[in-house]
Amino acid sequence: MKFCAVICEYNPFHNGHKYQLAEARRLSGCDKLLCIMSGNFTQRGEAAVFHKYERARHAVLGGADAVIELPAAFAVAPAEVFARGAIHILASLPAVSALAFGCESGTKEDFLKTARALLSESKQFKATLKENMKDGTSYIRARNAALLASGADVDEALLSSPNNILGTEYCRAILSEGSAIGPIPVPRVGGGYADTALFKDFSSATALRAAMLDGSRKAKKALKNNLPEYVWRAALGYKPTCYETAALCAILAVPAETAARCTDCAEGLENRIRSMARTNPDFRELLPKVVSKRYTYARIRRVLAQNFLGIDRDSALSYAHEPLYIRTLAVKKEGAEETLAALSAGKFPLIARKSDYSLLKRDALACFETDVRANDLYNALSGRHTGDFETMFV
Repeated sequence: MKFCAVICEYNPFHNGHKYQLAEARRLSGCDKLLCIMSGNFTQRGEAAVFHKYERARHAVLGGADAVIELPAAFAVAPAEVFARGAIHILASLPAVSALAFGCESGTKEDFLKTARALLSESKQFKATLKENMKDGTSYIRARNAALLASGADVDEALLSSPNNILGTEYCRAILSEGSAIGPIPVPRVGGGYADTALFKDFSSATALRAAMLDGSRKAKKALKNNLPEYVWRAALGYKPTCYETAALCAILAVPAETAARCTDCAEGLENRIRSMARTNPDFRELLPKVVSKRYTYARIRRVLAQNFLGIDRDSALSYAHEPLYIRTLAVKKEGAEETLAALSAGKFPLIARKSDYSLLKRDALACFETDVRANDLYNALSGRHTGDFETMFV
């Protein structure tokens, strides 16, 4: 049995995601589709619009055979760590032979060639990278400029657009792991990753989250056209959490040295955030005052999320190289027995029920306890109770 994997957030699951799953199944020719999905907090440093179990259920209804959880330590990390953590888990499963991911452009060969160039890191590349960062340029932009300046034969488009950047990081992680997983780029349809405009039936998750907050008749119509019915019905009852206020309280409640250990923190960024938070208690007003050429909105949001969840840099990087676990969130009822058997056949233990918790040791246990904490905090924010060891059969 062969699985094609998809690394995802589904925040929320929309028509574009359903299309991607269908394309992944068609292009890979695999027997089953496996999603590894962020839990209750996302790579943008936001609380997800729906609980992880609800989003996992939507994914199975939309075509997945199983959904496993991407640990919180990776889910709210920068692209490199996000990708490395996900691939580390997928590479532990012998049944996973392919990885499908959305992209704006590029072929499998293009992505692998760019990933190899990033892994080579010549002396010229390192020197140029260091020089590029002196003027406050973000690491990703400085790195990409250094790679192009080194004369590497790469497609510049794979270094600039959001999905292409993640696709390149996935391929880099596959090569670093020495995995045989084959990348399958799936061209996006409709709105771009951060596109705020609403399209007829293929809008971005960014635009759809905004429409859920809008609540107008026009927004509700757009949601109905862009979401599968089972997601649309859930969206009608959407109520945002108070996460943003809680995250600001959390950054002010800890010592600066604790915040400094967050995965995305560097060069005193924690002091900048804390200083601004003291005089700007509104989350939406705070962000523009902290953002800079080097520190993007997403990075600042991630620092706040990492601090809120108690995730530190050393632990997140360590987890990506240590034995972890396979945490099932939802499994399709049809064929569930063989799906779970394949997930149990990997290098990492399968956590599908409470008794499996005893299988975890050291780093795996610490990583899992962070997931439990993230689940508890989201439950408190949303007023919903879910256990830590549930697996839904859909």
